[in-house]
Amino acid sequence: MSLFGSDVRQHDESVWERILPKCSTNTIFITPWWQATWWRTFGDGRIPKVQTVSLDEDVIGIIPLLPSEKDTTFIGDSSVFDYMDFPVVADRELDFFELSWPYIDSMNWSNLRLESIPESSPTLTHLVEIARNNGHEVLVTESDKTPYAELPEQWEEYLLNLRKKDRHELRRKIRRLDAGAKYRQYEPNNKVEMMDEFFRLMKLSSDEKSRFLINENKIFFTNIAAELTRRDQFKLFFLEIDGINVAACICFDYGGKFLLYNSGYDPEYSSLSIGLINKAFTINTAIEQGKSEYNFLKGIERYKYHLGATDRSVFDIQVSR
Repeated sequence: MSLFGSDVRQHDESVWERILPKCSTNTIFITPWWQATWWRTFGDGRIPKVQTVSLDEDVIGIIPLLPSEKDTTFIGDSSVFDYMDFPVVADRELDFFELSWPYIDSMNWSNLRLESIPESSPTLTHLVEIARNNGHEVLVTESDKTPYAELPEQWEEYLLNLRKKDRHELRRKIRRLDAGAKYRQYEPNNKVEMMDEFFRLMKLSSDEKSRFLINENKIFFTNIAAELTRRDQFKLFFLEIDGINVAACICFDYGGKFLLYNSGYDPEYSSLSIGLINKAFTINTAIEQGKSEYNFLKGIERYKYHLGATDRSVFDIQVSR
């Protein structure tokens, strides 16, 4: 059965999934199961358009869009997607955009609004150039940063790669936790059922996160937890002190990388740096599991750089008629 129901052919979803490992942008946010989960929660009756693009009988990319007369967008929302893009087979991007532009341009939109495109994406070059050559006004803006850290093979090597002050501080904070409390980090077996506990800690951690946790967003997070757990791509980590959950974070395990999606902690325990330590322990887990990268995703919070992050940018494209 199609993830999108009757609005998208199951064959197109299967092809989409099959080509992803060969695509220049391959991230969990542009998988059909992620986008279908978002659409089922937030689609509001809008009908997605998913079109395969082929050359010489080979599928070279997918057009996944959500049309409307005003703004046509990717199937998604940058408030819960850290990356969006067209899934296009590497080295076939120019062919893809030359073939797909007439179809995209034929849609009845005033603005084509494409958000959160990674800085390395050929979309930023090819689509922009083709749209301008066809007489459209195009605006490209940097919208955010997605800091990341390349991971070595050993935890100690990771620590040595940190700035001296950051390395000293992280070791000191872990020693303080070691000395003062009985603690553990764990992954629950019943991840979906534990999402309410995650929401409790997320809500406690800041007013901004508390405001974000409207019912629809909680439903989306829970549905994502269920879908990705089924695919063995969902990690839910809790830090427990004296039997009490004091910090939590969600990571995605995709493409040989960990992606830190969201987190929360109890401010009553903030003197123990529990939020930072919980995230550091997930980096250790990623290293132990042989992951090549830890992506902190959107936002320039200071802790990311204390944990060794380097910036990458994401960009928005707006094409106007």
